[in-house]
Amino acid sequence: MHSKTTPMAYDLENRTFVFARDVRQFVKKVKLTVVNLDDIKQLLRSSGSVGANYIEANEATSQKDFYYRIKIARKEAKESTYWLRLLEGNIAPEYSGDIELFKKEGMELVKIFSSILKSSKEP
Repeated sequence: MHSKTTPMAYDLENRTFVFARDVRQFVKKVKLTVVNLDDIKQLLRSSGSVGANYIEANEATSQKDFYYRIKIARKEAKESTYWLRLLEGNIAPEYSGDIELFKKEGMELVKIFSSILKSSKEP
């Protein structure tokens, strides 16, 4: 498990926070429509859940809980990229660069959490 005081834990906690924060700033700019409203709501939930579950993992009281929370964080990062992909075709073209950056960060977070899972013992 990673301690909250280790640089890796701190950097990833901050990185997941920045991801969720930046997604929120982005969706404030997007025109809401009947088509994209639910996608945006789901994106907001999943992007925030990535970091929340990583924090939970750092506070885990067992290896089993740590592993489970990291798996959820990875799942939420994957889900965030899914909602971003759905939004791509339903927002103004000037936001396509933002979407690409968020998708890239979401997939990088998936890879990081996958690496943590590989290096952790599955309970």
